[in-house]
Amino acid sequence: MEYRRLGASGLTVPALSFGAGTFGGSGPLFGAWGNTDAREARRLVDICLDAGISMFDTADVYSDGASEEMLGQAIKGRRDAVLISTKAGLPTGDGPNDAGTSRARLIRSVDGALRRLGTDYIDLFQLHAFDAATPIEEVVATLDDLVREGKIRYLGVSNFSGWQLMKSLAAADRDRRRRYVAHQVYYSLVGRDYEWELLPLGLDQGVGAVVWSPLGWGRLTGKIRRGTPPPPTSRLHATAAFGPPVDDEHLFRVVDVLEELSHETGRAVPQIAVNWLLRRPTVATVIIGARDEAQLRQNIGAVGWSLTPEQTARLDTASSRTAPYPYFPYHRQEGFARLNPSPVASIA
Repeated sequence: MEYRRLGASGLTVPALSFGAGTFGGSGPLFGAWGNTDAREARRLVDICLDAGISMFDTADVYSDGASEEMLGQAIKGRRDAVLISTKAGLPTGDGPNDAGTSRARLIRSVDGALRRLGTDYIDLFQLHAFDAATPIEEVVATLDDLVREGKIRYLGVSNFSGWQLMKSLAAADRDRRRRYVAHQVYYSLVGRDYEWELLPLGLDQGVGAVVWSPLGWGRLTGKIRRGTPPPPTSRLHATAAFGPPVDDEHLFRVVDVLEELSHETGRAVPQIAVNWLLRRPTVATVIIGARDEAQLRQNIGAVGWSLTPEQTARLDTASSRTAPYPYFPYHRQEGFARLNPSPVASIA
């Protein structure tokens, strides 16, 4: 397993992390992801640790906290061997303080996560969404206090826009608070919007990307092909509405190249899709999920090898889309490009 620094922090994380969203799956979204029981969860954690995957990601909203509880049981007796990443901020109830990142909510959320996980500290705690109703100064001060108390080691966010993240970092710097070092983001061959603003911001500010849904919300598993509808077992039938949309022609253009490369390399389509991501700037770790052991072992095969520069270029071309204003000029007009070179233009 390859290991990397998480942003500008001193924390080293594995290139692949494991997403525990399938643990204890319940409800229309998480039930469709999977419903891994306690015995299977421990088996999956065993396989991860044997492969060097030591970071496990979850959240309080995953199956109403059941994911955190099951992950806590699966790592019991080996807490020092793992890194726990969890999130809070999305609604967990109908009460007035059951959503957001106010001081009261954050303290309650962290204490609840610690209890469910059966631990006394969280390695990486991330805000699951931006809370426009709570002053940023209150948020960063509360998180700083929780770090000082030893309940949290490192801080991050998830699904923030560029201005939300930059304003938060500026507030932390001004008030001498702990900074966010991670941004958990959607990034895939069929979803490269991250590159337009958040990637340059991450490079400039030392914020590492923790990538979720690297297979495009289940579209790059190798089971969906041009002229072939998703199989009956695909979770897309139940979850497509919850995830980012993808134009069919754009998807098939990417899938066509992935299939070509699969034949050339002998690697599975999902392995190629994840391997491409691992070479992108700012990417610290890619979260892989699995419903069962076979799926997990296949996903682990995304590391330990690399696509050639020519193969990478083919995927870059197939997956590229014209960026919207104001990002478009930086990639297409010489004058702008000289002042603002694309951080991904020279990758191979």
